[in-house]
Amino acid sequence: MTLTYCGLELDRAADRRGDREWVDSVRASARVIPLWRDKCLLGATRQTRADVEVFLGLDGDTAVFAADLSTMDEGDAMRSVGATEVAEVRRLFGSVSAQEAATLAYARGILHWHRNQRFCGACGGGTDSREGGHLRVCRDCSKLLFPRIEPAVIVLVESPTAQRALLGRPPRGGFCTLAGFVEIGESLEDAVRREVFEEAGVVVDDVRYQASQAWPFPAGLMVGFRARAVSEEFTVDGAELAEAKWFTPDELRADYSSTVDSIEGFLVRSWLATARTGR
Repeated sequence: MTLTYCGLELDRAADRRGDREWVDSVRASARVIPLWRDKCLLGATRQTRADVEVFLGLDGDTAVFAADLSTMDEGDAMRSVGATEVAEVRRLFGSVSAQEAATLAYARGILHWHRNQRFCGACGGGTDSREGGHLRVCRDCSKLLFPRIEPAVIVLVESPTAQRALLGRPPRGGFCTLAGFVEIGESLEDAVRREVFEEAGVVVDDVRYQASQAWPFPAGLMVGFRARAVSEEFTVDGAELAEAKWFTPDELRADYSSTVDSIEGFLVRSWLATARTGR
């Protein structure tokens, strides 16, 4: 199963995007995706040059670029490309193809990085775009700055008998699987064990990888796991979680709802499919 925002078929042409002349030559007949402050400009009928443009890849013989119009006011940005609407990428899920959703998410993520990497973190100098927009270089110290990706783990915790699943409820929102960012010096599996224990006071073993999902909102990579709890005892931390509950398969089918474009839904559905077999 290919998760939403994954499986992008664009040829990223990493061997050619460093050739500025080649990038300029394919830009002349390219498809350009305009965005404004992380949002898509829909219904665009014309192109305009932007301060930041990124070569995303080749769709067959057609080059695809993303253009950031965030320095303009919203109305000016819309008028410059003839757009009729401004919309969040995730709002478009279900109304565009899987490939288009992955392309728009890719464009959003890399333009967000450009807007937030205008200066070097080492010396404070300004940075310039290189490699078709896949690298920024400090003008003062020449430090190379690559697009930032923030890995996070997300886990469905099952009971020792695998008959129930543990979900937590944050102070705001409904019940969901447990998740958190990977810290320096730990493996993905270490992060699963730490996050589950920190948030719910649950010790887990048998940590099993399930799937991963690109999540450029703004820069995530979600790595999904299933883990077995040593016992059903839990104690929520009161900060990340306000409440936790063990759900039977029937309760989960009746009471749980997740955002359909996220890996969380995949983890829950795959556990329910396994539960139906009497595992």
